[in-house]
Amino acid sequence: MEVESRALPTTDSMSLNPAQRAAVEYTEGPLLVLAGAGSGKTRVITDKIAHLVSTGFAPNKITAITFTNRAAREMRDRAAKRLPRGEDADRQPAISTFHALGLRFLQIECAKVGLRSGFSVFGADDSFGLLKELVPAATRTDALEALRGLIARAKNEALTPAEAEEAAGSAREREAASLYAAYQRRLAAFNAVDFDDLIRLPVRLLEDNEAVAVAWRDRIRYLLIDEYQDSNRAQYRMLKALTGPRGAFTAVGDDDQSIYAWRGAAPENLDELGRDYPALKVIKLEQNYRCTGRILRAANALIAHNPHKVTKTLWSEHPEGAPIRVLSCADVDAEGARVAGEIWQRGNAGGPPAWHECAVLYRGNHQSRALEKALRAVGVPYHLSGGQSFFERTEVRDLLAWLRLLANPDDDAAFLRAVAAPRRDIGAQTLEKLGLLAGAAHCSLARAAARPEVREQFSARTQTAVAGFVEALGDLRNLVSQQGVAALAMQLADRSGYRAALAQSSDAALRARRLANVDEFGQWLASQAARTSGAGLAQLNAQLALLDFGERDDPGNQVRLMTLHGAKGLEFKHVWLIGVEDGVLPHDAAIDAGTLEEERRLFYVGMTRARETLTLSHVQYRSRFGERSRTRPSRFLDELPAAELRREGDDPEQDHAELRERNRDQFARLAELLR
Repeated sequence: MEVESRALPTTDSMSLNPAQRAAVEYTEGPLLVLAGAGSGKTRVITDKIAHLVSTGFAPNKITAITFTNRAAREMRDRAAKRLPRGEDADRQPAISTFHALGLRFLQIECAKVGLRSGFSVFGADDSFGLLKELVPAATRTDALEALRGLIARAKNEALTPAEAEEAAGSAREREAASLYAAYQRRLAAFNAVDFDDLIRLPVRLLEDNEAVAVAWRDRIRYLLIDEYQDSNRAQYRMLKALTGPRGAFTAVGDDDQSIYAWRGAAPENLDELGRDYPALKVIKLEQNYRCTGRILRAANALIAHNPHKVTKTLWSEHPEGAPIRVLSCADVDAEGARVAGEIWQRGNAGGPPAWHECAVLYRGNHQSRALEKALRAVGVPYHLSGGQSFFERTEVRDLLAWLRLLANPDDDAAFLRAVAAPRRDIGAQTLEKLGLLAGAAHCSLARAAARPEVREQFSARTQTAVAGFVEALGDLRNLVSQQGVAALAMQLADRSGYRAALAQSSDAALRARRLANVDEFGQWLASQAARTSGAGLAQLNAQLALLDFGERDDPGNQVRLMTLHGAKGLEFKHVWLIGVEDGVLPHDAAIDAGTLEEERRLFYVGMTRARETLTLSHVQYRSRFGERSRTRPSRFLDELPAAELRREGDDPEQDHAELRERNRDQFARLAELLR
């Protein structure tokens, strides 16, 4: 495979550099763009979409895929600015996540994979609940999680239950394969799929049905894939099936930022491209537009310890910048106080505090606790990524269950949640009996409840309760058919009886908060319905299932606290990376297994989030399982060039000056609090 040499500096920062331009303009065959951190890969993808259109490709024959809804939104917005205005929505390029593409495929081809229109997409909680029903009650949660992980791994390889059983090499894998088969039968009964099926089912149909594959290759004449290093085996097979022998694709990725092997990502897919497509062209993007020279040199030195088939060295025209600071703190409380104090000091250095320019990154969520306490103590606002999303709140999930059931009457999981929201005279015994009657009638719970002959087998009181629920469902379906989904969004809580039930809560503060959440959800759902104008309830419901709800909240002007995995794709002016110790980063499991490459890539990702300043901290003592033990600074620190670092103790005079300044600022803060 041919490799393009590194780009030369360009004097026009607004124009494409030579390597970017080569990547945009190359359309003669399959292309892999190795895009280093901060090298402008999104610009390359959006400009390439515009270039394809200008050279004769119909916009609606172009599909771009990325891995998060946030990235897809950004790409759509940027691409729209580069394309001619006035085209209808169905004439625009399709820009989405892999799973959204899989959903679109299944909505079109559902009959060919054994689904009926209006099928449900089960999220993680529903999938776990379904699996839990299929195993003995005594099964431990961690054992069930392990089985679920094995099923997900089989699906990420696009294996059927029978193929998973044949490939099983242990008793646990055979148990998982058997559970996988039962799980798929239950999903089929619910007319539902899970997230992994959104890739697995299209792959199997495309590979097994040549006519379908040819039709989709005509539908997608050119495919662009972002963050290719994060693809799993099934996603790579989807790429091959959709592009066929032509290989009309551009894959953009960075082997140095592959940090998701734990959830099925296969960085070896980068190597597979070269083997499967001998004519593959490789272009490297090495000019970094984000970091200072010192940060880049240190990051390059670190990642050079990983093996590479194609090497790249990032460079920048930015100033050298300050040295990378390395702090040694007594324990996690001291580390939290030190970092919080530095952030407060930077935020109050002059002018309005720009807290959003600061981020603290760490290996695991538990590391945020000491930091949160310290930030609260000094009054610094922060946003904790990975906390409870608005859409994880009880009242919002209850109303989503109503939507799912309205769209798909065969969704028993949605029925069980909706029928209890609000609570009715329908208890566990009633639901158990209803389940037996539904099984005997070979239909779902909702369809059984709608049958008068089924309801007649309950007491008069229960009949009234079940009939009331069925009537509420019918009323809401009539509302949708007569006034559309937007009307449902604003009236769902009222016509379901949910708002009236909440209003009876004796806790005034809780009542107000939950009712406010219901109102906010209705307004948000109405906005989603407006954005998908003309879409039916089933289509809207399926789209809602794909939303990464945790991305919805705008943190505003707050310090960002997040894991290194969560920080990928983001950048900040000032970054503190805490817990840089052996056992934390790299993690104990990686040290024991001798698999440090991904941990090193994780550290590299964290370092390259920083634009101007980077601070690394570690503690001398850490409590584990109730015991306080001595720690060792991360071995990765020894892989960083000493010339780019400033460790505390290297310059005692400067250390003392910084200590005096911190103490002065802390006294000023204390005086302010005591006024």
